[in-house]
Amino acid sequence: MGRAADAKEAALYGKLKFRGEECTVPKQAIIKNPQYISIGKKFSALYNLRLEAWDKYGEQTFTPELTIGEWVSMGTDVHIGCINKITIGDHVLMGSRIYISDHAHGDISAASFALPPIKRPLVSKGPIVIEDNVWIGEGACIMPNVRIGKNAVVGANAVVTKDVPANAVVAGAPAKVIKKVEA
Repeated sequence: MGRAADAKEAALYGKLKFRGEECTVPKQAIIKNPQYISIGKKFSALYNLRLEAWDKYGEQTFTPELTIGEWVSMGTDVHIGCINKITIGDHVLMGSRIYISDHAHGDISAASFALPPIKRPLVSKGPIVIEDNVWIGEGACIMPNVRIGKNAVVGANAVVTKDVPANAVVAGAPAKVIKKVEA
């Protein structure tokens, strides 16, 4: 591995839109279209990281923007898919098996269901914003058009389909507020 892996890492870093100092990206990470991805300083991730910024899908074209703040830490098997805009603030902690996507294969309609999922156009209902100091637990899913407020906690296996207020703890599928902390 040695030199080849180091060369791959150097090439990847050179293609990122922005990369802060002292980032740790696993060598086997899958990073699609790094020119649309910015990563802040002190970023770290464990194995099986997938950062996908889709600028083309079939006949569709997109201008994705995936921004990851400073001091963000991700566990294993984190998958982030972007066709629109995903912003992750500073000091965000993510467990393993996290899925974050601002898009879906088609919408919920008869016309969409007439096509196999792989042939449906990608659609985004809106961007995702994860503010500073958020903790996302193991196995959580963050869906399109969601804002997670500062200092929020997303419980393990939660499916976030609506905004999460600042200083709140959410859990469940779909995620609901189970506790608020007065700051």
